[in-house]
Amino acid sequence: MPGVFMVPIPPPASLYAAFDVFPSRKGAAIHIDHFSRALFNRMGGGLLHVLGDGAMPAFQQEQNITIVRPRLPLPNYLARALGYSEHLARIVAELGTGLKLCQFRDVWSGVPLLGAGRHHAAVFEVNALASIELPFSYAEIAPSTLAKLRAQESFCLRHADHIVTPSHVLQKRIIALGIAPEKISVIPNGARLNPPCSRPTDAPGSYLLYFGALQPWQGVDVLLRAFARLADLPDLHLVICASHDSRRARALQRLAHSLQISPRIRWLCALSEDELAPWREHALLSVAPLTECARNLEQGCSPLKILESMSSGVPVVASDLPAVRELMVDRVHGRLVHPDRPGELARVIRVLLHHPESLREMGDRARTHVAENFLWDHAVSALNRVYSGLLAPNREPTLMLSPHRFPTSA
Repeated sequence: MPGVFMVPIPPPASLYAAFDVFPSRKGAAIHIDHFSRALFNRMGGGLLHVLGDGAMPAFQQEQNITIVRPRLPLPNYLARALGYSEHLARIVAELGTGLKLCQFRDVWSGVPLLGAGRHHAAVFEVNALASIELPFSYAEIAPSTLAKLRAQESFCLRHADHIVTPSHVLQKRIIALGIAPEKISVIPNGARLNPPCSRPTDAPGSYLLYFGALQPWQGVDVLLRAFARLADLPDLHLVICASHDSRRARALQRLAHSLQISPRIRWLCALSEDELAPWREHALLSVAPLTECARNLEQGCSPLKILESMSSGVPVVASDLPAVRELMVDRVHGRLVHPDRPGELARVIRVLLHHPESLREMGDRARTHVAENFLWDHAVSALNRVYSGLLAPNREPTLMLSPHRFPTSA
C-alpha cells in the first residue's frame, strides 16, 4: 500500500506535531522552533508535522529534519483539524515501531500519537486548552462539540507519559482536571539576549511598542484608547508590529481613526526577528495589555512579548494577571496595571515617561532577570531532563484506551 510520504532513510526516531502554521512570527511558532529543535537534537533528527500557509512546501528536508505539511484547503476549522489528525495517524502507522519519542501541542496531534499499541514515549506540551481557547474565536461552537473536545483533552492529559506547560496557572488548571502534579513540569517560555542593534532609520523619535497577535484577548483596543489619552504628548508615537498580515489590523485601524490618533501610529506586519529586534530595542516602553478573560485567567499564558522585550533591556507595562506575575515584578522590571482600564494604563505610561532614568534602570534589571531565569537554554535544559526520564530503559508507555470521536463539523 503506498505511504502518505516517502519515509526518510534512516527513518526518524522522533516526531513533533503541532496544529499550527510553521514557520511564522506568532509566539506559538517561535516556541515550536525551540522545542522541536530540542527534541531533534536529543534524538539525532526527526519529523515535524505542522501546517503551512499555502505557499510553504508540503514536504521539506532540512538536514536530518523532515517537515511535513498536509494540504488542508478546508474552510471549517474542525474539518481542517480532523483532516490534520487523520493525516498524522497515517504517518504514525507508516513509521511503525521506529518512533521512540514524540511531542505534541494539541489534541488533534495527541490522539493519533497516543493510539493503542504504541511503542514510543509521548510528551503533551500544553500551552493552551482548546476547550477554553476556541470559543473566543468561534462563538457559535456547539456545546456538544466542546464536551467532546474536553473529553479529548482528558484523554491526552491522562495518557501522555509527561506534560510540560509554560505557567503555574496552567499547571494548577491541569491538576484540577485530575492529573497528578508529579506528571507535570512547568517550563516557561524563553528569550535570547541579542547583541545591540542600530535604531530603525524610519523610527519616530519617541515611541511605545506593541508587538504580537491582534486577537481581542490581546487588548490592543485598550492600548489604543489609552494612547488617545496621551494626546497632549504630540511627539510620542505608538508602533504596532502585528505578527500576521495587515487584513487583521483593519478593525483596530478603524478604531484608531475614530480616536483621532492614526497620524501618530505606525503599523508594521509580519516582521522577521531580525526586522523586529531594532524596533523592540529602541522603544521607550513595551506594552502587553492582555484582557481579563478566561483565556488569560483560567489557562494562563507565558507571553513571549514580555520576555523578548525584557531581554532587549526595555521595561514592560503589562496587565496584572497571575501568569504575567510569574515573569516580571511590578516596579522592578516595569509596571503592572489592572487589565481593561485604558485610563489607568495611560496614567502609568505618563508617569514612567516623566522618569527616564527609572526607565533605564528597569530595563537593565529586566534584561538581567531574563539572563538569569528565562533564556531558551534554560527551557531546553529542563526539557532534556524530561526526555532523560522518558528514555530510561525500564520505562514502559502508558496503556491506552479509546478516545471519544468528533463529528465532522462544528
